[in-house]
Amino acid sequence: MASGWFYLSCLVLGSLGSMCILFTVYWMQYWRGGFAWNGSIYMFNWHPVLMVAGMVVFYGGASLVYRLPQSWVGPKLPWKLLHAALHLMAFVLTVVGLVAVFTFHNHGRIANLYTLHSWLGITTVFLFACQWFLGFAVFLLPWASMWLRSLLKPIHVFFGAAILSLSIASVISGINEKLFFSLKNSNRSYSSLPSEAVFANSTGMLVVVFGLLVLYILLTSSWKRPEPGILTDRQPLLHDGE
Repeated sequence: MASGWFYLSCLVLGSLGSMCILFTVYWMQYWRGGFAWNGSIYMFNWHPVLMVAGMVVFYGGASLVYRLPQSWVGPKLPWKLLHAALHLMAFVLTVVGLVAVFTFHNHGRIANLYTLHSWLGITTVFLFACQWFLGFAVFLLPWASMWLRSLLKPIHVFFGAAILSLSIASVISGINEKLFFSLKNSNRSYSSLPSEAVFANSTGMLVVVFGLLVLYILLTSSWKRPEPGILTDRQPLLHDGE
């Protein structure tokens, strides 16, 4: 039964993650004019798409690799590599998203890093970079002792969930900020809830639901990787001699 709920949750999670990205793309394409890579406002439009894809969807998916029952048996190294690779992909998307917004700001002579959203976002990216390099150096490379890994594992797990939470907060504040800036000189203000505001707010709610579901799966004790020698109803049974 636990196995069925787990895979159902993963199915819902995949659908929500896809919707988060597609909704953000549609918002930027339909209401904000589409995409370009030339320093214009259309270059900025890559920023929300890539940050949602990288810091929320890919990051959340990468965090759940060790919740898959298939990762509980056999060599652990392939799953470590997958975990690191997905996080690296998320980080690359994030960096490209930052390049888009900084290039747009510099091209338009707009100040950088003065809003709460930008402070929160750059702090989150910095913590993500530290988290990835620490994980790569300690948990993937063979030099670290078991004592050191045991000491750092709770810290690594805590910051994994904390970074996802900060990412969600950054996305929500970014959506809010974008709507305030975009609609302040339009015919319909944000407070009158034009269709763009309703759609963007709904996209933000999807991001929140996605993040909460990831955190739920991470924190559910019956879905955590069992300690060596402990078998759960979701762990594949091994025949003698395997």
